[in-house]
Amino acid sequence: MIALLQRVNFARLRIDGAVHASIDKGMLVLIGLEKTDNEAIAAQLLGKILDYRIFADAEGRMNRSLRDIEGELMLVSQFTLAADTNSGLRPSFSRAMPPELAREQYARLVELAETSYDKVCSGVFAADMQIELENDGPVTFTLQAGPH
Repeated sequence: MIALLQRVNFARLRIDGAVHASIDKGMLVLIGLEKTDNEAIAAQLLGKILDYRIFADAEGRMNRSLRDIEGELMLVSQFTLAADTNSGLRPSFSRAMPPELAREQYARLVELAETSYDKVCSGVFAADMQIELENDGPVTFTLQAGPH
């Protein structure tokens, strides 16, 4: 499972022109699901997301987590994160979890996040979404959980 974390001042997710979800200061996290992912891997990754120290402390060092600052979390499925781009000029999606399984796994991840943290919103699996955000820094990290 792959997570692309972006520290944001705000993010707004639109579907068909209407705002579906929005956050203020916190993290926008794009999630890529791979064939080998499961609930244990999702729980491991979610723990890392919530506790990853990417927010500044009083000295300006990245020493505070999303939990520490009581920031907001937006989770968005992004199929293309699971692409293999190592050869050729076209991405291969052979490592990506099939859509019907990925939909279930993403829903479980969102549910786990909502039961673990109280400031969570999410996108809609496989929807055509537009995301407007202000990346703070910019600060962006890729996290992975599971076998690689």
